[in-house]
Amino acid sequence: MGLFIGFQRNSRPKLYPGDLLEFPRNKYFSQFGIYYGERDGVPYVAHLTCRDSETKFLIYGRALNATLKLDPIDIVGKKYKVNNYLDDKHPPRDFYSHIKPEIEDAMTKTFTFDILFHNSEHQATLLRYGVKKSEQIDKVYGKIVRSWREPFQKKKF
Repeated sequence: MGLFIGFQRNSRPKLYPGDLLEFPRNKYFSQFGIYYGERDGVPYVAHLTCRDSETKFLIYGRALNATLKLDPIDIVGKKYKVNNYLDDKHPPRDFYSHIKPEIEDAMTKTFTFDILFHNSEHQATLLRYGVKKSEQIDKVYGKIVRSWREPFQKKKF
């Protein structure tokens, strides 16, 4: 697929608060987060995670009690790239007046992580742009729908 070609330790030397960061996970999916800035010289990223959730339905792609965490970038992943892919369609919101307060508010709440409807990419684009979007799910879902369409049309189910 070539999806993760070009991932490096970081894709540019200077990160800006509010940048959308993409961390490759496997052939199909990445973890997304928002660059938060540095604390004591350590760069941090805000990202939706279900790693500490006690209730996971991974077979269904859901986890209850997912949270928005603020972690050092290296904890989330050694390889990442800046992927502000919606900048040409949606203007990024101001980090200090919109994104940062929303991150701090979201860190006090729990969410239901849902691979199709509320994953880390949805959360990150919602914070950066005010628009909930997941291109990786759009791509995978498009392939799933095509592969299931024919059996349903031929009434094999």
